[in-house]
Amino acid sequence: MSAETSGLVMLVALIFGIFVGFPIAFTLIILAVFFGFFWLEPGSIVFPLMYFQAIGLMKEEVLAAVPLFVFMGLLLQGAGLMERLFRSFQLILGGLAGSLYLGVLLTATLFAAATGIIGASVTVMGIMAGPTMRRSGYSASMSAGVITAGGTLGILIPPSVMLVVLAPVLGISIVRLFAACIVPGLMLAGLYTAYAMTRSFLKPELGPVLPAEERNVSVLYKAQEFFFGLVPLAVLIGAALGSILFGLATPTEASSMGAFGAILLTLAYRRLTWPIFVEAIRQTLVLSGLVLYLAVAALMFGAVFSSLGSAAVITDALLAVPTGSFGILLILMAVIFLLGWPMEWPAIIFIFIPIFMPLILEMEYDLVWFGTLVAVNLQTAFLSPPVAVAAYYLKGVVPEWSMADIYWGMLQFMALQVVGLLLLLFFPQLALWLPRVLFG
Repeated sequence: MSAETSGLVMLVALIFGIFVGFPIAFTLIILAVFFGFFWLEPGSIVFPLMYFQAIGLMKEEVLAAVPLFVFMGLLLQGAGLMERLFRSFQLILGGLAGSLYLGVLLTATLFAAATGIIGASVTVMGIMAGPTMRRSGYSASMSAGVITAGGTLGILIPPSVMLVVLAPVLGISIVRLFAACIVPGLMLAGLYTAYAMTRSFLKPELGPVLPAEERNVSVLYKAQEFFFGLVPLAVLIGAALGSILFGLATPTEASSMGAFGAILLTLAYRRLTWPIFVEAIRQTLVLSGLVLYLAVAALMFGAVFSSLGSAAVITDALLAVPTGSFGILLILMAVIFLLGWPMEWPAIIFIFIPIFMPLILEMEYDLVWFGTLVAVNLQTAFLSPPVAVAAYYLKGVVPEWSMADIYWGMLQFMALQVVGLLLLLFFPQLALWLPRVLFG
């Protein structure tokens, strides 16, 4: 068997192992060592390169932003700001049909700019909005779709952990990728909102008006809840994200400032207890360790795969497809979309994006635009049954909703994501306009 063929077998074995359920990082390392040992030429420097590249990756300063942004998001979830903000929207907008849908999406969009993690956002949104929606007679499927779609915006709207990881893999500026994803993220939020509110207007039974007794409070109380739910969050977002976009701080510096600000906010709201602090640190270590260990394992796999020559074979095969460069891009987006069903985003970014990179460079597409397309595409992984993790987060906190209702609601909003992805494909300026305005 030739080296190129063995590399393709290696890739098939990886996909098979992932589908079977083997741990991805260990599968990557085992395959890299096995195929590298038996099929690389004697005296190959691939294994020494693996070692030095892994050391270099762990010294990458920008990756320090991953645990800091995760820690910031986890603490903000515990500060109670999301609950206060949602409660204020519920009181202010309660006279509208579908007001709870609107309240969830507005709250989720605002918090997406402060938390780059998914599980906690969907869980908190389910806990605070799910019972109210059930009690108010809201559609279970539509409610589930709104909560899961809104909760997953945090993976796209910066400062997102996924974007911090994706930018170095593509070899582009994190700041430019942050700027490029703002408009598409807000566009998706707008699509979700327009869909939910239009359906509620046409069929008010999907989202009835809240009873007057549930929103019969003073204007001062509404303003107070809105102020204390929004202003501290806006200040923190401005300090962290604004300092990155306007060149006042690097992503790592801004993430440390955001983490410190989250500690101060949690203290100010008297929600910072020792158990909450320890649990936030524990989850930060778990999530960050998962991402960074997978990065090292994927680097080892990619070194062997490229040395076997299989990446060049895949590139040549796709370039030979008679569809033109845009057709090839559509094929790549379809592959990433399908990979998102069984896999989570770290595996796709670390394993498959480097395989696609020679092809993207050959077609000379703007890498910032391509990175934004990948980010929007990967968000579908959280809304694509049956592996969609957001469904299980929501089912855990709202067990009264059936998985069939949750899946049906998620599929509706996944279709909206596909619409957003197509808009971004045909109108690249949705991603490229803001980076050019800010950075030229």
